[in-house]
Amino acid sequence: MRDLAARALDAARSAGADYADVRVVRTRTQSLTTKNEQVGSLDERDDEGFGVRVLAGGAWGFASRAGDAPEAAVAAAQEAVVLARAAARGCRSPVEMAPAKALQASYRTPFEIDPFSISLDAKLDFLFAIDRALRAEKAVRVARSSMDFAKKQQFFASTEGARIDQEILSSGAGYVATAVGDGEIQVRSYPNSFRGQFETRGYEMLADWRLLENAPRVASEAAALLVADPCPPGARDVILGGSQLGLQIHESCGHPAELDRVLGSEANYAGQSFLTPDLQGELCYGSPLVTLRADATSPRGMGTFGYDDEGVAAQSWDLVRDGRFVDYLTSRETARRIGASASRGCMRADGWRNFPLIRMVNVWLVPGTWGFEDLVADTDDGILMETNRSWSIDSYRLNFQFGTEIGWEIRHGKRGRMLRNPTYQGTTTDFWNRCDAICDARHWVLWGIPSCGKGQPGQIMATGHGAAPARFRKIQVGVARAGS
Repeated sequence: MRDLAARALDAARSAGADYADVRVVRTRTQSLTTKNEQVGSLDERDDEGFGVRVLAGGAWGFASRAGDAPEAAVAAAQEAVVLARAAARGCRSPVEMAPAKALQASYRTPFEIDPFSISLDAKLDFLFAIDRALRAEKAVRVARSSMDFAKKQQFFASTEGARIDQEILSSGAGYVATAVGDGEIQVRSYPNSFRGQFETRGYEMLADWRLLENAPRVASEAAALLVADPCPPGARDVILGGSQLGLQIHESCGHPAELDRVLGSEANYAGQSFLTPDLQGELCYGSPLVTLRADATSPRGMGTFGYDDEGVAAQSWDLVRDGRFVDYLTSRETARRIGASASRGCMRADGWRNFPLIRMVNVWLVPGTWGFEDLVADTDDGILMETNRSWSIDSYRLNFQFGTEIGWEIRHGKRGRMLRNPTYQGTTTDFWNRCDAICDARHWVLWGIPSCGKGQPGQIMATGHGAAPARFRKIQVGVARAGS
């Protein structure tokens, strides 16, 4: 890896680059799915290549190659410089980067059991056991289970002198029970929807989440939803479970704080943001209870790493502090554009093929002081909603609607009837200003999101969002589909 990177950097300098960096990446992945105790899919891949990014004439150029051939490193570096000079001819303002230390460092994900050391038969037997447990409930017609593992080795080097190697290991697992009856279809997922829970750790995470032990409960809830009442519409207090609140943070807090989006780089594809620079330090984003922290150092987070793809060390900082919007997710280039002294270390690419973009690190809601049962007891007329089923948000990240798999009515401090197909809607700042209670650290979980899409060409990146259940006053709720 080091020899390849050195060749690329030497070639970029010789071709006239003002700055260059190279990422050499090797990735191993394994993905398994089962359906009703049969293998649904099995995908195993080993991938290797490198990407060279250069600044020449005030513009970026980028080229990548598969494999590790030395002559390919030279060719990619030369091509990147050619592309940068071509881009410079139409560049209105030259790229400038905030300073960064030229680090020589390494990082490894802590883990106990390497998931790639566990046999395929053992993994499939475990998924089959979950499927059987789900299908023991007669109303469950389809049981789907999955596991996903990835190991990424990367070496980063730059003409500034940075030399950084990292190894990031992640594991994920989950399942979905689909119940059918009387023209109605309902689903329950565990530990979360969209393939379950994901963490940067080893195979040991599967035991911690008690996947098999929770299957009977998940199946019974899916069956009960078939005959549950539809969620009644109106303005109600809403308690969001932690996993649903995690996705709310992702869509209405994480994405709008990406500074490349704010400055217009994502306008063609993934939208823009209402969080313009004039609002920094001024906007009342939420109630005084709301502090949202960006943290690339959180243990086990899918947005946790040692150094970003510009060689900047992982950091922790507030995006919203005591309800006020205070900072962004930045790169070296965008930090310079708003006058910041340094990057927050948010530039990451989903592999060697692509140019790095500003991507969310872990973004989490600081826990409050409430016990969960105390919060329910303090709610007179509300709905508890858990586990995302659908979402929609506009291109500026303001107006949204979310649907969850399940809800429970709360009347006079007691959890009552189960509700199916609940939805809620609002606008970002109004919604977060209605937050009046957050549960404490005992209920806080760092949820992993494995597949956030951004960029052209599209890139998929993992991140994490920590949350404990929280209450929001007088939110407009409804039902996605009343059913039969």
